[in-house]
Amino acid sequence: MTMDFASRVERVEPSATLAISNKAAELEAEGKDVVDLSVGEPDFDTPENIKDAAKDAMDAGHTGYTPSNGIPELKNALVDKLHDDGLTQYEAENLIVTPGGKQALYEIFQTVIDDGDEVALLDPAWVSYEAMAKLAGGTLTRVDTAAHDFQLEGALDDLAAAVSDDTELLVVNSPGNPHGAVYSDAALEGVRDLAVEHDITVISDEIYKEITYDGVEATSLGTLDGMEDRTVTLNGFSKAYSMTGWRLGYFAGPEELVSQAGKVHSHSVSCAVNFVQHAGIEALTNTDEAVEEMRQAFAERREFLIGLFEDHGVHVPEPQGAFYMMPEVAPDGDDTEWCDAAISDAQVATVPGSAFGTPGYARISYANSKERLQEAVDRLAEHDLI
Repeated sequence: MTMDFASRVERVEPSATLAISNKAAELEAEGKDVVDLSVGEPDFDTPENIKDAAKDAMDAGHTGYTPSNGIPELKNALVDKLHDDGLTQYEAENLIVTPGGKQALYEIFQTVIDDGDEVALLDPAWVSYEAMAKLAGGTLTRVDTAAHDFQLEGALDDLAAAVSDDTELLVVNSPGNPHGAVYSDAALEGVRDLAVEHDITVISDEIYKEITYDGVEATSLGTLDGMEDRTVTLNGFSKAYSMTGWRLGYFAGPEELVSQAGKVHSHSVSCAVNFVQHAGIEALTNTDEAVEEMRQAFAERREFLIGLFEDHGVHVPEPQGAFYMMPEVAPDGDDTEWCDAAISDAQVATVPGSAFGTPGYARISYANSKERLQEAVDRLAEHDLI
């Protein structure tokens, strides 16, 4: 039998980050000691109070379906959080709770993008944005920020040249994966001006909003004048609360968009897991201390790792948020080849920058202990990779 596959699937590549993680797992299964710096996952356990809340919810019988868009208690807690962030345009009817932030993004793309619609990405951009645009039938235009140490402000002229009245959607991720940059208010105001001029819907992916350093705070794009009704704000629980496997996210947007996206949501996942939603309430309301402890640990690791690279003469644009950095590893060569050598020879797992639209670089996660970060850099140096 010859099986035909949908063209929308065939034009999408597998996730590069998951491919590296799978390679690392294979080597570990062979008994190799791999320092895995490829994962976008905190290395902390989920705080105990969140786990206890989930257990209590299960014991209380919260194991069935919920209202499709989320339980009222969690949606109300999310409204309080959004209002605290200055996003006062959102109420419970503007929200959909999803099984993870990735599902939230998928639903937005499926709702907004039609065949041939243009999606603008700011490179380096998280790998799944491109895939989701293609799965929805969209086309891509990309703006490179590497020349500006991944900051957007210096690339605003390039963005202005890239977007037009034909641009349907722009994705902004600040603090960003894979670079850790936090976009300035001036940069976001530039985005606002272009979005208003060309009538562009903007996704503000704020999954790392609670993880910033040096007193920097990430501004929510939807708080800017003119962006209230054209911004879809996305966040989740995976990163700040170390709840990656729990799969809990959400997005907030204009009521008409939420109404349409609700069709995709209800016909695909039905609802997020009931007792996980109850755990989400606990995360939002009683976990600030644990979040701060994790943030401080990431800040210390960031400084430590930057220092290690500087000792070897490797410049790394200093991230202001998230838990990634992007050193330039192959300015005149092949970053994929460099990453292959890093994992094959040094047993250090990283992700090639070309997967994010920025060849010559590698994404390194510092969601790992200082001891393992030191070991990783020592191995890379030993094999002449830095």
